[in-house]
Amino acid sequence: MNPYEKKRRWKFFLLIFAILIGIASVFYTDSFVKKMQREEANQFQLWVKITERSMLLMDNENLNSIVDDVRENTKMPVIVTNSDGTILSSIGLDSTKTWYPDNEKLVYDSLYFVKELSKMKAQHKPIAMNIFGDKKIAYYKDSFILTQLRYFPYIQMGVIFLFLLTAYAAFSSARRDEQDHVWVGLAKETAHQLGTPISSLMAWVELMKSKFDAEDDPLIAEMENDIKRLEIITDRFSKIGSKPILEDHVVYMVISNFIDYFKVRTSDKVKFTITGDEQVRAMLNVPLFDWVTENLLKNAANAIENEGSISINIIENLAKEQVFIDVTDSGKGIPRSKFDAVFQPGYTTRKRGWGLGLSLTKRIVENYHSGEIFVKDSELGKGTTFRIILKSSLTYEPTTA
Repeated sequence: MNPYEKKRRWKFFLLIFAILIGIASVFYTDSFVKKMQREEANQFQLWVKITERSMLLMDNENLNSIVDDVRENTKMPVIVTNSDGTILSSIGLDSTKTWYPDNEKLVYDSLYFVKELSKMKAQHKPIAMNIFGDKKIAYYKDSFILTQLRYFPYIQMGVIFLFLLTAYAAFSSARRDEQDHVWVGLAKETAHQLGTPISSLMAWVELMKSKFDAEDDPLIAEMENDIKRLEIITDRFSKIGSKPILEDHVVYMVISNFIDYFKVRTSDKVKFTITGDEQVRAMLNVPLFDWVTENLLKNAANAIENEGSISINIIENLAKEQVFIDVTDSGKGIPRSKFDAVFQPGYTTRKRGWGLGLSLTKRIVENYHSGEIFVKDSELGKGTTFRIILKSSLTYEPTTA
């Protein structure tokens, strides 16, 4: 299992664990809310009985005072109506909303009671009361505490989610900065270490040319090409971490020149073709963009087990003022579930490989060329198409990498 798969599996386990905690919190709070609802229902029934009995105790002032205290201290909002729905009295409603100012006077807000009565009818069944032979109906709704408690687990989960999201973003940013520093340091050290052997190879080639009179030897010429290639690679590594200089280039020519170098060093069973608009221009840093092309072509060639083809098609989207570069191979393909994963550092399907090629490609395209790269299409056993999107030279605006 590669490092990316391990990291993703741990993220999945942590997500499941967080969801289970959230579900447990919701279920526990829900059971507690239901228990409080039953208690409030019992309390309401007791309030109704006390109200009915209190009417029979009007001549006992002391006892009536105690009963009134019990009735007034109920935590639930209650409304009593006639059998025809006329509101007679209320307890526990928000006193600041029962009256409203109008022309420097306080006016009784009957609409507020109607709205509250509608809410009570929707929440709980009413209880009929018998007051001196007349039928009254009592309604109630959940107390303020119970209402708050009902929504508490969702608010709690929201706060926890925001905290985890913020912590994850901060941690990812710090880890990404650390990775960038390590990558920049490694790249520059690699460029420094390559400098000495490249200089030595150049000297040896010159010595061979003079000693063996091999100025026109094709093998010597190819060795010189490879040494020049090493110089370009060293230059690439030295540019990592620095803002590259982008220049106006014909995209077709840049890619064609690299293919001429690359196909000589690839199996003869792989055929290369380049098609499309030969005049499309874009802002490029050629050494870095050659790296992009090299990584895509190497991946394409590795995906072809026997004979196959690799084609590059260059398209100009005039409406969006963009340049599309499609790299298509006839290899084994990529599962749709891995379209994003292939660009993650460490992801590879080869036994020998670091899994950094496409990750680096994405960094160069997006961070240094303000472009975009993605898997446009892929089918197992038939091949894959990667698409690069660049801004045309006329619309390019440099950004900080």
